[in-house]
Amino acid sequence: MTFVETRGNDKQKPKEVKFSYAILNPIASFGGLYVPKELPKLDENFFKEAKNKNYKELSKELLSRFDIDIDNDVIDEALALYDNFEDPNNPVPLEKIEDDLYINELYHGPTKAFKDMALQPFGYILSNLAKKQKQNYLILAATSGDTGPATLDTFANKENIKVACMYPDGGTSDVQKLQMTTQEGKNLKVLGIVGNFDDAQNALKSLLASPSFIDELKKQNIKLSAANSVNFGRIIFQIIYHIFGYISLLKEQNADKFYSIVPSGNFGNALGAYYAKKMGLPIKKILIASNINNILSDLINKGIYDLRDRKLLKTTSPAMDILISSNVERVLYDKFGASRCKELMDDLREKKFYELSKNELKSLREDFDAVYCDDEFAKQIIKRYAKKGYIMDPHTATTLSAYENLRDENLPSIACSTAQWTKFAPTMLNAIKNDNKTYSDEIALKEFSEALHVEIPKSINKLFYKDIIHNQVIEKRDIEKEILNFIKA
Repeated sequence: MTFVETRGNDKQKPKEVKFSYAILNPIASFGGLYVPKELPKLDENFFKEAKNKNYKELSKELLSRFDIDIDNDVIDEALALYDNFEDPNNPVPLEKIEDDLYINELYHGPTKAFKDMALQPFGYILSNLAKKQKQNYLILAATSGDTGPATLDTFANKENIKVACMYPDGGTSDVQKLQMTTQEGKNLKVLGIVGNFDDAQNALKSLLASPSFIDELKKQNIKLSAANSVNFGRIIFQIIYHIFGYISLLKEQNADKFYSIVPSGNFGNALGAYYAKKMGLPIKKILIASNINNILSDLINKGIYDLRDRKLLKTTSPAMDILISSNVERVLYDKFGASRCKELMDDLREKKFYELSKNELKSLREDFDAVYCDDEFAKQIIKRYAKKGYIMDPHTATTLSAYENLRDENLPSIACSTAQWTKFAPTMLNAIKNDNKTYSDEIALKEFSEALHVEIPKSINKLFYKDIIHNQVIEKRDIEKEILNFIKA
């Protein structure tokens, strides 16, 4: 398999690259991204045989169909990391909560968030490539709360790797912040940013494309890559769990078509579903659920991406507190080609606005529909299902707005659950107590656990007793300086 560029080629970079190149060098010409030139196709026989495969076996089969240039033994070792999940035999449980609604629980990895599904194997593969090439790498990560802990966990103490992770100070839950600021590893640097996630992500993209920053790294014999979903090494593993979710559904009922419901911020999870659909996964439509930062529902319903006079709003589903959704670009490329994609992305950068034509919007809506809800709706959903015995976090709760409002056929639905409830305990407690009091995470965890008789994982409990290693909070203008100081230390 080879990869091409979303905004066309600048004649400075190769026109087509292999998988290993794309994950080590994730930013393409003109600031664009790498995408597969072609996708493998899945036929009826594939799904028939897949019913008998476990998650690792299915992953190995799909990666072989992608024909990536990674040695088989390295792939096997990377996939073996799923054995460290809560249930090695079933790292991604599918739970039925309504007759036609299933929850694909993607959060049973080390950091209790769906990012582990991709970052555990991806981190291993990238580290192995760096070691094999005898090359040092700086891995950048920007996080709204879950990418950071998962990135730090997978790369901690890896040879030939240093990680600089940026998070918005005050823009994550206490548990997510503690997962980052207490993470041990001499090769790790965690920086709180005065700003929001978009600021952190913009800094990451700027550094990845900065000739002067890259030159400074070269002086230290260090190359640059990223752990965010701008890196296709993340996306390839996010395709797999959508396919596995359908395979699990087939064990419950016959389903020629289904709805895929995704709580979405940066659109990587939704992109994984989109690519799976193109490969042959029988998704009727991908239903996007957003919070009141409803930039994606505006795009999908109106064909407008408008950042003018728009401010990011803090919500109780912070992983979706995003206005610049990076992976939308890959869909624009796939739908409209490199020239139009570049035009749209240039307009977004220069004018903070772009608008699709009627035909372009029609094409987008063939695969996507979208809705948004507020915090109060999510809390009501949390309370309703807690009474029924099912615990879901605030992001998962937003998917019920899509389930209830967007389906136009009586088909089964699979909703992605992206994080364990323990990451958002104050909101969970507010929901079941129907109050708006401010609780610390530690108190809320205890009270919610006792009220619902659910266990708090040891890995979460012990965070409150670990030493804070990374306590630095900086202005956006100081990001590059602090990262350069880190790599020179």
